[in-house]
Amino acid sequence: MVAQAAGLAVLASVSPTALLIAAFYLGSERPLLTASLYLAGAVMMSVTTAIIVLAVLRNLGLSHPHQETSRYGLRLGLGVLLLAVGLAVAARHRRTGRPASPGGAGLGAAASVGQPPPIVSRLGAGAAPGSAFVVGLLVFAPGVTFLAAIQVIATAQASFRLTVLALALVVVINAMLVWLPVVVYLFIPEATGRWLSAFNRWLRANGRAILVAAMLLASVILVVNGIHGLAVA
Repeated sequence: MVAQAAGLAVLASVSPTALLIAAFYLGSERPLLTASLYLAGAVMMSVTTAIIVLAVLRNLGLSHPHQETSRYGLRLGLGVLLLAVGLAVAARHRRTGRPASPGGAGLGAAASVGQPPPIVSRLGAGAAPGSAFVVGLLVFAPGVTFLAAIQVIATAQASFRLTVLALALVVVINAMLVWLPVVVYLFIPEATGRWLSAFNRWLRANGRAILVAAMLLASVILVVNGIHGLAVA
């Protein structure tokens, strides 16, 4: 249960937008404060979503042995939905031919030209610490892959301690493209700027393909698991 949930959380964490915004905030006038508030918003949204989904699925009794059909049917449905979303994103990318990322610059570029990623611009936030928390909430609004990771935990027959541990692990993994740059920045701020700037240039060219691949892989895992479970239920 923990390994499957963690694997789906890794796929859910693939977010060019999340990393680009983290890079922008780390290039602001108050980098640690702003990036930390962005991280706080991301963690708050992830924890809140995890608790709500866990409570709903547990109240529906999907962790009970006699609910195997419903449990695996839910996984199959999530897999089909995620497959449809992944194919839609891939088709849109082929039509537009745009770069992978949703816009914005890397740490070095953002610091020099002061251009925030689009979601930050739309909020009129700039690099204000107060609005960074709201951006974190919005960017980490739950996606299908994250919900799939939580449902694996919610539908498992696990102890309270193991459930809490698995939820914490999924939340930490889901936000790793935010807290990892922050942690590295604490120790080597100048090198972090160079690395993120170079990585973001690569991400802007390849991020959409990586995102689609992650969604399609997660959908295959869920569909196969759902079909197998329904077959043996």
